[in-house]
Amino acid sequence: MSIPFASPAVTILRRIAAAVVLLLVVSVLVFALIHAAPGGPLTMYLENPNVRPEDIVRLKKALGLDRSLAEQYIAWLRGFVVGEWGYSFSDGRPVAERLAERVPATIELMAVSLLLAAIAAVPAGVVSAVRRGRFPDGTVTAISLAGISLPVFWFGLVLQLVFAVALGWLPSSGRSSVLDGGLVDRLRHMILPAIMLAAVHAAAWSRYVRAGMIDVLGQRFLISVRARGVPERQVVLRHALRNALLPFVTVVLLDAAIMVSGAVVTESVFAWPGLGGLFTEALARRDYTVLMAFLMISSATVIVLNLLADAVYRQLDPRVAA
Repeated sequence: MSIPFASPAVTILRRIAAAVVLLLVVSVLVFALIHAAPGGPLTMYLENPNVRPEDIVRLKKALGLDRSLAEQYIAWLRGFVVGEWGYSFSDGRPVAERLAERVPATIELMAVSLLLAAIAAVPAGVVSAVRRGRFPDGTVTAISLAGISLPVFWFGLVLQLVFAVALGWLPSSGRSSVLDGGLVDRLRHMILPAIMLAAVHAAAWSRYVRAGMIDVLGQRFLISVRARGVPERQVVLRHALRNALLPFVTVVLLDAAIMVSGAVVTESVFAWPGLGGLFTEALARRDYTVLMAFLMISSATVIVLNLLADAVYRQLDPRVAA
């Protein structure tokens, strides 16, 4: 008796439906946690002796904070679904407009960081696997463990102290415009935050590449490849590495979403004007609408990249799709 398998279209629809339900659950939890946090968007007014109680009541009504939590959530969800994300409590500007201003800087920083991390991780993992148990393997392992263990915030401060303060080679913070400072100055501002964001990921990725390479190098099909007289360099780079990178591609896609949250720390240290900096500002001011939009975008990015990683892995490895 054959076991029926769902068609690819049905599988995709099921995953999309599950993703929508998951986003809905995340939105409820995040909305409740944000509103349960001490303080609120009216804290600055409550601490001002010149603000009258009737002014506070009027502000609450204008911002919709006089309604119950369930009513506020339903109103927010209805607007979020149709693309009306509301207005910032801190400056009254549309939330979508504030996010749109910060997205390019974050994408730019993440793209460069991903590229740097991959460039560092793949060669390090390959060398560590090929020279397993020898000096290169021990060195790469020690550096990787140090990179995984060190606090990211502390590492960023060290980079600033060494390369910006002590040596004066690079700017300590900010992001210059290409029109104002030129492309070279733009790159100089990006070097330190990109290195900080890429360091931890490169350290972890090198371990994935190493483990994948060790697994592939021990498989039987490479024996026949070597028996045909193929040089060892081609065996490693053409045959072993191609198969070892399958799980690595999945990890990169998953970590790309995590970088959005990691950018909060990086952008705060280097005053990088991206989504992370906006999140920090909104959190300090309890700007509910901005916080909800940022967290929902981050959650949606994680879910979408998870689905994409699964789809890519199925395409690269036919055994998974079978």
